[in-house]
Amino acid sequence: MEFKNTLDFAQTLDEKDALKAYRKKFHFPQVNGKDVIYFTGNSLGLQPKNAQKYVDDIMNDWRELAVEGHFYAEKPWWDYHERLAKPLAKVVGANPEEVSVMNTLTVNLHFLMVSFYRPTKTRFKILCEAKAFPSDQYMLQSQVRFHGLNPEETIVEIKKRKGERFWRTEDVISKIDEVGEELALVLIGGVNYYNGQVFDMEAITKAGKAVGAFVGWDLAHAVGNVALNLHDWDVDFAAWCSYKYMNSGPGNASGVFVNKRHLGKKDIPRFEGWWGTKKETRFLMQPQFDPIDNADAWQVSNPPVLSLAPYLASLQLFEDVGMDALIKKSNLLTAYLEFILHEVDKEVESTFEIITPKDRGCQLSVFLHGEGRAIFDYLMKNGVITDWREPNVIRLAPAPFYCSFEDMFRFGQILKEGILSK
Repeated sequence: MEFKNTLDFAQTLDEKDALKAYRKKFHFPQVNGKDVIYFTGNSLGLQPKNAQKYVDDIMNDWRELAVEGHFYAEKPWWDYHERLAKPLAKVVGANPEEVSVMNTLTVNLHFLMVSFYRPTKTRFKILCEAKAFPSDQYMLQSQVRFHGLNPEETIVEIKKRKGERFWRTEDVISKIDEVGEELALVLIGGVNYYNGQVFDMEAITKAGKAVGAFVGWDLAHAVGNVALNLHDWDVDFAAWCSYKYMNSGPGNASGVFVNKRHLGKKDIPRFEGWWGTKKETRFLMQPQFDPIDNADAWQVSNPPVLSLAPYLASLQLFEDVGMDALIKKSNLLTAYLEFILHEVDKEVESTFEIITPKDRGCQLSVFLHGEGRAIFDYLMKNGVITDWREPNVIRLAPAPFYCSFEDMFRFGQILKEGILSK
């Protein structure tokens, strides 16, 4: 398609957009009396309008039924989390029994490390990407120290090549082969938070399994954004937050994936709690843990239904649309944003370097050579909600549920005005 940097062209794309009606299903903040152009769905998704009812239903049941809401609410609380498994499984490419929702992301990674990081004297190393999201770095370092090991000797970081802004798959696989039989675990962010790169999860998983390591993925920036096939890729485990592209609300509950071959095992290392026991025996208060034959066995406490309610509301929208349609629009929307950036670059005395490679979801990280924090502040004051990362990068994530092609055009005009007004 030959793009044009005009309002008419952008509006024509919006008219042809099969998902255009879904924009109206979200609440937008306003700046200067107008809906914002929202580029931070990779940090916190907008609120779906149906979320309020899902939360209100639980509040009403709590008021009317009190403790009986666990079993007699319209959506009983004791199995509320089970309603999320099937739609989530479609989003991540899994079987429903391989998916559960509990806790928050880093908590779940810690829990999963209990099962899938089992260092020995000869196989103890962990491979991750250099400059992973800080929370992942802290989690890995603390896990290594917990096992009495030295993080500097245990954690192997994959670096970008000198002068390059992205990781090469062949370098990751080469390092996996180099570490070989010493490698206990591969744990990488499926989509890098800083540059928006999508790692070749299938190829990396295959390489990690080939040397006998467990392979897991932090999918915080991947779920609801890119195509995933965790079961078919033979991933051992994964975890993700729900408040970015999944639009479940700030700090909300995390999803987990545990490969089917690890389910139903009583002898797998695992921190266990009451809600991981089989439903049939849970209220018999037996002294021995009897694990559920699905990923819920990793749950330790009863589900936080007030947190799960907006997540379930958002998943209804994902059910309606499907990931294929979302990704199709995402690819076109992101390509149009890239075109707009290049067009603006031609018109101003600045240089924009897009550091996101072509292996991407709906995020472009843009290095603003010759510009500073002032341009970010200008965008924010003029209704463009974006994200600033040091030293000089703005992250733009045009989430396909609620971003429009006209948004991309308007953003370009505001960006140009901000640069020329200096």
